[in-house]
Amino acid sequence: MKKFRENPWFKLATNVYALIGLFFVIWMVFLDTNSLLIYLNLERKLTALEQQKATLERDIAADKKTLLQLNDSIELERYAREKYNMKRKNEDVYLIEYADSVH
Repeated sequence: MKKFRENPWFKLATNVYALIGLFFVIWMVFLDTNSLLIYLNLERKLTALEQQKATLERDIAADKKTLLQLNDSIELERYAREKYNMKRKNEDVYLIEYADSVH
């Protein structure tokens, strides 16, 4: 029994400070409301939101550019014809679809 008590692992396991420190680490990593797991999860969500923000800012810049171009009546007419298949009176519109572009 004396040899067992002299083992370094036994001394560490019975040390009050080591037990309190281990409990503190387990508490902070897993059990606390601000635990490491929650922090890592929030960091992952923040990264995803920042990527989404960058994508939306690029879309906004493209839309602003389109709006500036649409101030001209000729560009507005071109846009309406291309995007919405609009036409003038007494004009026929033919839509041509290629076999490889049809889903």
